[in-house]
Amino acid sequence: MNRFVISYQKAVILCIVTVFVTGSGQGLHTGIGGDANSQGDVTMAGCTCHAEQPDNSVTVVLDGIPYHYGLGQEYELRVQLIGGPAIDTTSQTGGFSMKVSSGTLGPGTGYDGLVQNWEDDSTSLTHTDSGSKTADRTWVVSWTSPEEVGGAVTFWLAGNAVNGDSIPSELDRWNRLTTTVDEGSDNGRTRTVFSGNGDIDPPAPIDDHVDIHLMGAELLAHWLGLLGFISVFLVIIFCGFFLRYGFSRHYEGRSNLLKLRLKHLRRGDQL
Repeated sequence: MNRFVISYQKAVILCIVTVFVTGSGQGLHTGIGGDANSQGDVTMAGCTCHAEQPDNSVTVVLDGIPYHYGLGQEYELRVQLIGGPAIDTTSQTGGFSMKVSSGTLGPGTGYDGLVQNWEDDSTSLTHTDSGSKTADRTWVVSWTSPEEVGGAVTFWLAGNAVNGDSIPSELDRWNRLTTTVDEGSDNGRTRTVFSGNGDIDPPAPIDDHVDIHLMGAELLAHWLGLLGFISVFLVIIFCGFFLRYGFSRHYEGRSNLLKLRLKHLRRGDQL
C-alpha cells in the first residue's frame, strides 16, 4: 500500500513538472512564447507544436515599420494573419508571438487586454485569451525604440491561424517572418513586411457605400444613360460643322478670293 502511495505521488509530481516545463512554450489561447518544444524561442522556431514546418498559405503581415527609427520614439505596428483555416468568431481564431532585440513592446491603442508581454518580458509580446478571439486575426502593438545608440533592431514574429477545435494538429497553419530596422533619421515613412505567398484578398467594400443598383438603376439604365450622353456629344459636333460650313455664305467667297490672289501673284499684275 505504501509503495502504491509513493508511486502515485511521484507520478502526480512528475505530471505537474512535465506540464509546467513543456507547456510553457506551447501555443495556447492564453498566449505563446518562450522555448517551443526545446527548439528555441517560438518567434524564431515557429509554432512547431501545431505543425513541424511553416505554411506559406498563411501570410504574416507586419505593418507600420519605419525605414529608420529615432531614439526613444514610440511606433504603432499592426500584426495580421491572412489565410489558414476559416475564422470562427465563437472560438479562438489564432495568435502570435513577437520579439525584438532592442526596445520595448506593449499593446497598441485600443488593444489593452488583447495583447500582453510574455512572462513580463518587455521585449516579448503575445496575445491574451480575449486577443485570440479577434474577428480578423489582427492586433495593434506598440514598439518603443531604444533610448541609446545601438544599431539595427531585429523583429521576430510568428503567427498561428487555427481552426478553433483547441486541438493542436496539422489542420492549423503557421508562418513567421524576421526583419530589421536601422537607426537613423526618421522621416515618418513606414513600410509593410510580410511572409507568405501574398495571396491576399482585396479589402471589403466600405460599409457606407451604396450600390447604384440598390438605388433602382438597372444595367439597362446605365447603357441608356451612356448612349444619351454620346448622342448629345455627337449632336454638338454635328451642329458645329453645320454652322461652320452650311450657313456661312462667305466661306466659298473667301476660298475663291484666296485663289484669285494667288493667281495674280503668279502673274505679277497685282497693283
